[in-house]
Amino acid sequence: MNIIDLHQDLWNSLRARRERLPHALLFSGQRGIGKFELVRRFAESLLCEKPTATQEACGTCMACGWLAQGNHPDLRLLQPAAMAAEEVTPATGEAASGTKKASQQITIDQIRDLDEFLHVGTHRQGVRVVLVYPAEAMNRATANAILKSLEEPIPGTVFLLVSSEPERLLPTIRSRCQVQSIPLPSAERAGQWLDAQGVADAGQWLALAGGAPLLALDLAQSDERQLLDALLVELLRAPRLDPLQAAAALDRAVKAEKRPAALKRVIEWAQKWLADLALASHAQPPRFFITQAEALRRQAAASESARILAFGRKAIQYKAQCEQPLNGRLLLEDFFLGFAALFRSDARRP
Repeated sequence: MNIIDLHQDLWNSLRARRERLPHALLFSGQRGIGKFELVRRFAESLLCEKPTATQEACGTCMACGWLAQGNHPDLRLLQPAAMAAEEVTPATGEAASGTKKASQQITIDQIRDLDEFLHVGTHRQGVRVVLVYPAEAMNRATANAILKSLEEPIPGTVFLLVSSEPERLLPTIRSRCQVQSIPLPSAERAGQWLDAQGVADAGQWLALAGGAPLLALDLAQSDERQLLDALLVELLRAPRLDPLQAAAALDRAVKAEKRPAALKRVIEWAQKWLADLALASHAQPPRFFITQAEALRRQAAASESARILAFGRKAIQYKAQCEQPLNGRLLLEDFFLGFAALFRSDARRP
């Protein structure tokens, strides 16, 4: 069962549109549902010279050979250098070949490098594809640089933008694209897909992943769980949490993480805990941390719903700050100080 099977209805819709595609499509949906994998398969099918009856790439033609080697001349992938980095030092998260951290943004230089690609003929007289992922990694300067290509479509060129946070894109970018939402797969189909991947206790992993099957698979099979467990150890200490010790522990875990954006992922997990805490404060079952339901109820009883919701909004700012140059330890200290304050009796309303 592959990624297309997981999103079969959407794939059928894309198949029906391939002869009249717009010049730019913006694919949006929840993180961890396989958006990039699905859109990449779609890009490969557009470049394939002998697509199958289901409009998938054949895997045998010359174009598919180039795609398999990652060097098709009519495909450009724009993504942050941090996502493409192959070697990262465990202690610092920096590229092994230098002292500077790889960028977590799509840079304006990457857009400028597109100029020659967009203004020469295609190599196989077919379509030219620009795949941008994650599109929200473009800052304002980068977005403005790519805007001209979106405003003045180049014949034979298709832009495929993939985003988990389309609201962060410039309105002018969104207005130049046709938006294609990628829905969350049904729990039944996601469970079947996880079973096919050999994942046990699929329901538990799906809950932690908010129903996102690829994130669930990542949790079950990768080191992501180590980062999550380090956070849970500290969160579960509340209301007797030591904020500075908690920040130090998470800072060590973040620096030991080999994959990019570790700090951002910590904050995203913390946001999910706060969401479940807010549900518990209204006597509702958790959505994500179903095995920690009792601990969530105890923490909710020691705080107030209004303050939990207010801190949840504050966590949105922490997530945004993760993508800017900053001292991660200070951000974590600020987060845990705010989290611990939820349970301070002297801060609660009489």
